[in-house]
Amino acid sequence: MSGVEGSASARRSSDVEPVIRTRGLTKRYGTLTAVDNLNLAVYPGEIFGLLGQNGAGKTTTILMLLGLTEPTKGEARVIGLDPAREPRLVKRRVGYLPDAVGFYEGLTGRQNLRYTARLNGLRGKEAEAAIGNVLAQVGLDDRADDRVGAYSRGMRQRLGIADALVKAPDVLILDEPTTAIDPLGVIEILDLLRRLVHERGLAILLSSHLLTQVQSVCDRIGIFAAGRLVGQGTVDELAATFGDGTAAIEVGLELTGDAEKARATSVLSALTGVESVVPPTDGRGTWQLHVRPATAEGLVRQQALAAAVEHGLHLVSIRPIVPSLDDIYRSAVVRRAA
Repeated sequence: MSGVEGSASARRSSDVEPVIRTRGLTKRYGTLTAVDNLNLAVYPGEIFGLLGQNGAGKTTTILMLLGLTEPTKGEARVIGLDPAREPRLVKRRVGYLPDAVGFYEGLTGRQNLRYTARLNGLRGKEAEAAIGNVLAQVGLDDRADDRVGAYSRGMRQRLGIADALVKAPDVLILDEPTTAIDPLGVIEILDLLRRLVHERGLAILLSSHLLTQVQSVCDRIGIFAAGRLVGQGTVDELAATFGDGTAAIEVGLELTGDAEKARATSVLSALTGVESVVPPTDGRGTWQLHVRPATAEGLVRQQALAAAVEHGLHLVSIRPIVPSLDDIYRSAVVRRAA
């Protein structure tokens, strides 16, 4: 899936235009290629994660999308606009939260937002209504009139998101929004992003090197390595592309005695498509089935249900094991380097 768009997700149809699209987008600095032939599409109502280590090309991509640096070749469209030729129009339609967001420390959160509102042509009652709305959305109502110098890192990030939302953008671009935030603050930020998509129908492009957070909040993910997008899609699509061709299923059984457990292992091992079975070691009665090919996972689950009934095994749970984005990422980067 290198440099090509992932398969359509359930939320998208062929007649939905992406709010962000790039074709062959490339940026070179002398002999260094920071972004190499990027083909990307981000659709309304989704959170798309750009995942990669520092220096992978994520921030350079964002700068080109905002018209803050020009591509060496290729093209980008944001809300149908060319950022290289119409950067001001793009900035009016896109909310941007940089990695290091800056505010006037001696002003309150509300006063900082008033300044941003004026820059975007909002004044008077219209501005105050917009400011009140975004402060409520990011959960800063009770601290809006405190000076920003007293804000925590998490509060500053929430204020940054409010700052990006004041102009009612169609797209929100966030560069490493949860870096250096405590775990509770991270949860609050990620929950906020989900709400914004649900309530406003925003498209969000999120850049991060934190795999777990990207997996927890993003609908689709693009993996960056050395300036190239080496894969993109849902976690399941990426697992199918970069996995080892197997799937895993967790089966929970309530059994007593070693004889019953041995019988359960034998029954599960005999299912068509099951390559191996890992019996429980912690006493909780959870078996792990490794399935090959991965596409047989649904069929194996059906077989397991039927086998449990036929052989009198007390089945309490059965679920596919979601692949780890950490494993997918490592596999994608290794393949890129090979």
